[in-house]
Amino acid sequence: MDFPAPGPKSELEEGLRLTPRFGPDGLVTCVATDHETGELLMVAHMNRESLARTIETGEAWYWSRSRAELWHKGATSGQIQTVREMRIDCDQDAVWIRVSVAGDGGCCHTGRRSCFYRRVERASDGTPLLAV
Repeated sequence: MDFPAPGPKSELEEGLRLTPRFGPDGLVTCVATDHETGELLMVAHMNRESLARTIETGEAWYWSRSRAELWHKGATSGQIQTVREMRIDCDQDAVWIRVSVAGDGGCCHTGRRSCFYRRVERASDGTPLLAV
């Protein structure tokens, strides 16, 4: 699957054609949330191939920046993400997928359900702290 180049702003924002705006690194940001609860699970990146495979297979594929390779989420962990809904933002440079997660339901490589398990808080002296 190839994606056409983005057209004029009006078509990009109001048109009905998927014309993703990949950044200079060839990626768009993808946010994954739980289909049932809305819980934020992870933020990853997609290149042309991973976005196309996600659309074609109905399962989440990403581009791993750290490994510089295509990544089928759950291929080794069993945490396959089945896409229940996919949206793209107004200027088509970010993707939001609502997923059901197989296996143990986790999404984070640390073994947690969500990658967002720490809060940023401020100590009394204003120093930022992380809280689990």
